[in-house]
Amino acid sequence: MRKIFIADAHLRSPDDLNYRVLIRFLETLPPDTDTLYLLGDLFEFWVGNPDPVYSHYREIIDCLKGVRGRGVRIVYFEGNHDFHLDRFFGKQLQAEVHKAGAVLEIGGQKVYLCHGDQINREDYRYRAFRLLFHSPVAKALIPLFSRRLAAHAASTLSRRSSKQHAARRAYWDYNVILDSFAGGCFAAGCDAVIVGHYHMPMVKRSEGRLFIALGDWITQYSYAQWLDGEFTLEKFS
Repeated sequence: MRKIFIADAHLRSPDDLNYRVLIRFLETLPPDTDTLYLLGDLFEFWVGNPDPVYSHYREIIDCLKGVRGRGVRIVYFEGNHDFHLDRFFGKQLQAEVHKAGAVLEIGGQKVYLCHGDQINREDYRYRAFRLLFHSPVAKALIPLFSRRLAAHAASTLSRRSSKQHAARRAYWDYNVILDSFAGGCFAAGCDAVIVGHYHMPMVKRSEGRLFIALGDWITQYSYAQWLDGEFTLEKFS
């Protein structure tokens, strides 16, 4: 059987190229695919349980329902742009939703999976921001905001994220941070680590251990695949 891992599509409009490409990818998943792992930030902004579904995300949700209807299990790890998802995705897609990273067994191996936004323990500003927005109080208040306000928040987050990305890469040495994090997971008994968030497609193998950074579905269209006992990093075209 085949397992697929994707992250960081940051979907906004059905008219965007990456939105169309992702729809095509999901509609053409090989028939032997048994699990789809979504490692966060599939959406530019999705918080809570919108009813009805945000109109610009209706098509991708219908597509995911089609994937689930074909018998593919969906496992969703919340990101920093999409969280408080358990109620909607658990009910509508029968998805297994993780609020943080977790060790799962895949093909007899212990694999640590996460979005990756909590890996950098020294980014205190972001950690405070995350603590606030992931709190039970925020979860209760967010549904009270209008959709127009939610759309404005999504646009603001997108602009800030784009501006800060290059600055963060210049300030933080992500290769060192990721190597250190993966090393800790391996020391704890994991055989493999797969993360999103950093928009840097990467595969590292050492002494039987494996680290994969998924890249993104904005321009790279990279994803990981498990097939016949082997993990690989692929590119959809």
